[in-house]
Amino acid sequence: MTIYKDLLGEDFQRLHPKLQSRYSFPIGESFDGIGTMTKIETGGIWLKPFLKLAARWQFLFPENGKDVPFTIKNTCRSLPTGEAELYWERTFYFEKVTRHFNAFMTLDTKRRVVKDYLGEPSLFYSDLTFRVTPEGRMRISSGAQRVVMGNLEIPIFRLLEGVVTVEEGYDDVRGAFTIQVDIHNRIIGRLMAYEGEFKEQSL
Repeated sequence: MTIYKDLLGEDFQRLHPKLQSRYSFPIGESFDGIGTMTKIETGGIWLKPFLKLAARWQFLFPENGKDVPFTIKNTCRSLPTGEAELYWERTFYFEKVTRHFNAFMTLDTKRRVVKDYLGEPSLFYSDLTFRVTPEGRMRISSGAQRVVMGNLEIPIFRLLEGVVTVEEGYDDVRGAFTIQVDIHNRIIGRLMAYEGEFKEQSL
């Protein structure tokens, strides 16, 4: 049982079979994918200093682009506490720079949410809820968030949160996973958005 199967229960079986395979992570194993982001868009130019700073933590980044090659790697590992943790590594290969967007996920069994620590070392925290769409896609939405400063975690006011929506599917015709990500703020609008497709990479 992986954290996503445990979280979704019987609903996990409604995912597209390829997504069921993709989100089944035995301890010590990984999913490796390679693909292209058809577009990557960030917010206004005045956000660039914040995005450049976030890039140091392998979190957000300031670049925009089209047809950007990228890789994704998800690794399941066991923590000293006995919890299963999913380590997400997303790497974007722009023409002049390579950017990373990493995260660490564990399951909160009491609240039925995934605990998502973003960046490396972690800079932000967000609750995540997962659900299966009628079409068999995985839809992920953000909840309460905090700024992480070492061992200190400071709650973010709702109006200042980055509202995250992710939808991942599978295109049977193209034989590829599809992904759409939108990160915006209720006041200032878009922080980052990207969409593209990828295929599993055999290592």
